[in-house]
Amino acid sequence: MKGILVIMDGLGDMPCDVLKGKTPLEAAKTPNMDFFATRGELGYLYPVKPGYAPASDEAVLSIFDNDISLSSRGQLEARGADIDLSKGDLALRVNFATIDSLEKGNIIDRRAGRMLFDKEAKALEKAINSINFPIKFEFKHTVGYRGVLVFRGTFSSSISGNDMTYVDGKATEVMKIQRSKPLNTKDEVSPYTCNVVNEFFDLVYETLKDHPINIERKRRGLMPANYMLFRGAGVDKPKLKLYRNWMALGYMPLEKGIAKVSGMGIYGFNYPGIKDIDVYRNLYDGLKLACRNAIKYIKKYHKKYDYFYIHLKETDLPGHDNKPFEKRDMIEYIDANLFKFLKRFLPPNNINLVVTADHSTVSKIKAHSAEPVPVLFYDSNRSIPQVKKKPVFKDGEVEGPRVIGRKFSEREARTGNLGRMVAGEMLKKAKFIR
Repeated sequence: MKGILVIMDGLGDMPCDVLKGKTPLEAAKTPNMDFFATRGELGYLYPVKPGYAPASDEAVLSIFDNDISLSSRGQLEARGADIDLSKGDLALRVNFATIDSLEKGNIIDRRAGRMLFDKEAKALEKAINSINFPIKFEFKHTVGYRGVLVFRGTFSSSISGNDMTYVDGKATEVMKIQRSKPLNTKDEVSPYTCNVVNEFFDLVYETLKDHPINIERKRRGLMPANYMLFRGAGVDKPKLKLYRNWMALGYMPLEKGIAKVSGMGIYGFNYPGIKDIDVYRNLYDGLKLACRNAIKYIKKYHKKYDYFYIHLKETDLPGHDNKPFEKRDMIEYIDANLFKFLKRFLPPNNINLVVTADHSTVSKIKAHSAEPVPVLFYDSNRSIPQVKKKPVFKDGEVEGPRVIGRKFSEREARTGNLGRMVAGEMLKKAKFIR
């Protein structure tokens, strides 16, 4: 193996008052990441372009030097969920959500409180798939509040979603149900497609509003999963660059779909279901499995593949929930487990490392932002071994390739010698791709 790319989802942030003016990454104790920072190079990345707040699919696709206009989130997640697609099928990424009513159209929570037991989700999945509808369709629950919906036939992807969170690189918290509208007036199939999806999502509400699962959820003080929001409409297979000498740790539908279409070897695990109302316990269970499996697959396949793409989803969610302490703690967990292993494994095996994020998820605004993300390059051939007795240096002074006192953080990355990068420039500069 020549190199490992670690993307911590939503890692970037802004200074938080509760963290005494530090970001979660700055506040986190990360001695193992800092080991690589002191022996590597720092810089910062605009995952798509400056001033653009990307959705996760746009960010990851751009990092791998793809044209984001040649892909759709719905198609990627459907393929990541192992749904068979035929030409013309319309694939949508969907969220279970909570609304007050179709008439009022107020979105109470875009993710149904983020807490949906697998048993509940499967019961709601069965109810949705039982809807009497003239168009063939398939709904599949994936992880947590997420799912994929596919309409079979000949449709257009030139339609707006009813989820307006990220539109044209801007994060918007529209808390009203949006009707799907045609985006291309010359596309005669678009109005028909909009009519189909609008009618279907109305039926979803009518099916779910009084479902026994939701009646019980309301009795327990939980938000009912009585509606679905959709985005990322797609009918064409995504056109992505191929990375056949890569492997990927895939456990979320989006990242699995990107890896699958890119020709990567996919190695994953079954994400744990939510067992109680403590959603963050479930996230930590998932994060532990992600770190454990990343280590297992590095040991097992480091001689088979040239590069390994590791995407850790969990660090994104505390930003969306304005929980900077949780975000800090997750970063510390990753450092104490995955990066502790990498610190021992990479230097003797001459494996290089790139660490970054797909986007910034700012706790204060609870959404993705256009802020750049920190980047760390570590070249194992330039590293030097630890010495038991270090000479005394002031912060910032250089000892060979090692800079004493450097920390992997947004602030230090802004002044790093790698400088500013955009989209696919990062992996090209690291010589992970051409």
